[in-house]
Amino acid sequence: MPDPFRPTRPAGAYDDLLARVLPTARDQRVWQPSDGPMPAVFVSHGAPPTLDDPEWLADLNAWGRSMPKPRAIVVVSAHWENAPVAISSAVAGTPLFYDFGGFHPRYYTLEYATPDGTDLARRIAGTLGGRTPLHHHADRGLDHGAFIPLMAMFPAADVPVVQVSMPSLEPAALLALGQRLRALRDEGVLVMGSGFMTHSFAVMRDPDLARHTAAFDEWAADALDRGDVDALSDYVAKGPGARVAHPTADHFVPLLLTMGAASSVGAGSTITPIDRSRFGNSTRSIQVV
Repeated sequence: MPDPFRPTRPAGAYDDLLARVLPTARDQRVWQPSDGPMPAVFVSHGAPPTLDDPEWLADLNAWGRSMPKPRAIVVVSAHWENAPVAISSAVAGTPLFYDFGGFHPRYYTLEYATPDGTDLARRIAGTLGGRTPLHHHADRGLDHGAFIPLMAMFPAADVPVVQVSMPSLEPAALLALGQRLRALRDEGVLVMGSGFMTHSFAVMRDPDLARHTAAFDEWAADALDRGDVDALSDYVAKGPGARVAHPTADHFVPLLLTMGAASSVGAGSTITPIDRSRFGNSTRSIQVV
């Protein structure tokens, strides 16, 4: 069986995806006010091996194609915690932040050169800066929690993207941040939390632990179906197998950002575009109206 961490053709599945979809990607219909607010989404983003998984890439691309092309994207990733809240560079073509190690050199040459996002950065600052100090990291590009899923969802790289830091790892803080970003959706901005529905390296070493990640995923799916934000916020106490599924909070709490940015939560408000297992972990990804 091929080793996903030592592919014979690094990012080859991504190259194949681009060859197939890039000719028409720029023609995707752009959001209009008559479409109503853009959705809020949570994506299980994966690491560089995502770019070697044709099924995962196809799922991400189909998801991106299922919605109008956003006018802009704001991402909160598991891989950037900074207080006070900070935003990334908004300059066109800012180099990516390759925040991973031990992979094939090809992954450190990947590009995702998005257009100028100055207007989006200004709107984010206006939305967040009135009550909270806001720092602008002028040299920080998108990290892999942002650029890897977006490379597949919107492969033409023709949508401005700005990343916002997590102010802390407290679920309440992410929920509040999402609530403050919610109004941007009315302007055609896609609000994205990027993490992983379960994030356990232990299960990769010991497959017997997969029963814990599976139990947690089933619990989270049920809580999402019911719109039970209180349960999701208290996931450590209420989620079965939480200590295995999420030994640290960073990959789960971006889900609360998404729930905060949603217009409403409850039965029928959430759809699940991606629901698979990779390396013993759940790649469940959601979209909320």
